[in-house]
Amino acid sequence: MSEFSLWDGARIFGKGIRNYVEHKPLIVSYEVTLSCNCNCRHCDLGGLLKDEQRMTPEQYSAYTARFKPPLVQISGGEPLLRHDLTDIVHAVKHAHEPTYVIVVTNGALLDEDIYVRLKQAGMNQLSVSLDFPDDRHDDFRRHKGLFNHLDATLPRLAALRHGDIIMNTAITSANLGELIPIADLVEQWGVTISYSAYTPLRTGDPQYSIRTEDDMRQLRDTFEELMQLARRKKHIANPDTIFKDTLDYFKNGGMPNCHAGERFFVVMPDGALVPCSLHRHRFTNQEDMSREFTAHNTCGACYVSIRSYSDKPLGKIVVQDVPSLAKRLFDRFIPEGAGD
Repeated sequence: MSEFSLWDGARIFGKGIRNYVEHKPLIVSYEVTLSCNCNCRHCDLGGLLKDEQRMTPEQYSAYTARFKPPLVQISGGEPLLRHDLTDIVHAVKHAHEPTYVIVVTNGALLDEDIYVRLKQAGMNQLSVSLDFPDDRHDDFRRHKGLFNHLDATLPRLAALRHGDIIMNTAITSANLGELIPIADLVEQWGVTISYSAYTPLRTGDPQYSIRTEDDMRQLRDTFEELMQLARRKKHIANPDTIFKDTLDYFKNGGMPNCHAGERFFVVMPDGALVPCSLHRHRFTNQEDMSREFTAHNTCGACYVSIRSYSDKPLGKIVVQDVPSLAKRLFDRFIPEGAGD
């Protein structure tokens, strides 16, 4: 069973500092399949692909040893569609330690058996998507019964008390008024919530973007309430810095200084490297990608740079974000009520 300790966190942070200085990735995202059992309204993927060329667990091990990222995200598509997912997680986890392994899923195939097997293989965090606090989630994901499945499954997994399940809500104009109810629901489930941001880059559809002054006013008020909640409770993962950066992202229509292709990149199912899931220029090695894409990249239209800290200089990460990250570690390992 892979349990995460303060010592592990310190080692991974040190590995991240080294990679930052050496222009190596802080995060690598393995999209292990582009097949998906949902057809989400804010995504360009959906449906099952036939004859998809896929890397083996051994190849994922070799890539991880080659790039040495402190964090690896395993996603898709829907990664639980891969029957060898636990082998992939094990291969990635032990290829170059320490590596923090995150599995991202829509949760439709999630149950206690696969969750336990992923934990045993080395998964450190399970990230599950959530768009609405009720069955509107089914309509948005175009998957009937999905919300009820999550509502029944997640409290059971949380009761195992590993503390490693985090919901992810992409903020859209459709769910802007539901961010607080989502946080309340997640607290009832006994898991954690992280908020990210929708970008029309993926679908070319601006209808889910935060655009109007009224939307921005509501978002600002909601973030203030969420930051207040986060100071009193442990189930909101975003530090204040991320809420503020996200607000700036929506206000300015983007986030400059993206280093996709260098500090963050995606590995496609067949092993090709792409700078991010929104710019799928294919490369065979990071050096070419950094030289031909990153060095000339002016895109600031997505949220990925905020989540992977790839937009920030090292000094700002240390001064601005380390205190917030340290608090999150403290909250995780200090029991509720300790010191009261």
